[in-house]
Amino acid sequence: MALIAPRITGALPSEDAEKLGRALAGSDDITVFVDGTVHRLPPQARDAVVDLLHRLSRSEAVTVSSVEDMLTTSTAAELAGISHTYLRNMTDRGEIPVEYRGTHRRIPRAAIMAWLEQQKKAELREAGKDPGAGA
Repeated sequence: MALIAPRITGALPSEDAEKLGRALAGSDDITVFVDGTVHRLPPQARDAVVDLLHRLSRSEAVTVSSVEDMLTTSTAAELAGISHTYLRNMTDRGEIPVEYRGTHRRIPRAAIMAWLEQQKKAELREAGKDPGAGA
């Protein structure tokens, strides 16, 4: 999963910030138009957009960036359908990337999903069902 570089937006001019603040007062209902089509945002996205707009309405500069979804070894092992020990051994061998937060391992969700995809392709090759296997 590629992370997008952070985007920094300066504070709005005070007049624009005041208008936005008045528009947001008492409402958290945000409607988004994409290519002329109305989209209702799911709660998490709505909350993030409302927070962003509130910050802009207070004439704050804002930085928007993405963060990679990091999993505990327990969650990653459960997602992969493998034991915690097997997953820890794979991280020790460098087969799955890992970051340490103190003594705790954190594994990128994207790494687990990529590993699962590799396993699926390997199973298809072994079963002779992979058209790209040169059969």
